[in-house]
Amino acid sequence: MSFLKSKGFKYLKNLVIGVGAAVVLLGALFKIQSWPYASEMLTVGLITEAILFFFLGVIGPEKDYYWEKLYPGLDSYGGSVDGFEPQGANLDINTEKMEGQLDGMLGELKTMSSSMSSLKALQEVDFSGTKDQIKTLGDFYANLNEAMANINDSVDDTKRYKEQLGALNQNLSSLNNVYGNILSAMSSPTK
Repeated sequence: MSFLKSKGFKYLKNLVIGVGAAVVLLGALFKIQSWPYASEMLTVGLITEAILFFFLGVIGPEKDYYWEKLYPGLDSYGGSVDGFEPQGANLDINTEKMEGQLDGMLGELKTMSSSMSSLKALQEVDFSGTKDQIKTLGDFYANLNEAMANINDSVDDTKRYKEQLGALNQNLSSLNNVYGNILSAMSSPTK
């Protein structure tokens, strides 16, 4: 029985299981592809796996942890372990603290539930037309930029027009003064 617990046996067992599984998978692949020797590979792999599973069922599982060495009472059903009190031991429980913790946990669960609802709503959103909407939005911004540039040009033109009107107004004022002087000179009696 010590051979079954040795590292060499565990390695050999894992190797044979892995190779058998690989042969089964390759046999299935050959069968699906209708390649030659597919039936033979599948048969060999499945028989290997069947023998291994039978063998694994007979030898039983291997314990990985040996807690019974630390607590000898664990090896038998109903055994007692020194220093460990099973059910029925007197335990001092702070119910107020426990209720507070439960309330906090319930609050967290409610928050998680609402978050999950939000995620579900987001999942149900239809993003199929988003690409077209983004393209349309990009076109809109391009047209808006062009319109802003045109408005800026119009503002510059308006400033120039205002300056020219100011100059024209000064010229008209000067002409009015000259005309007024001419009229004054004509209407005044000459001596």
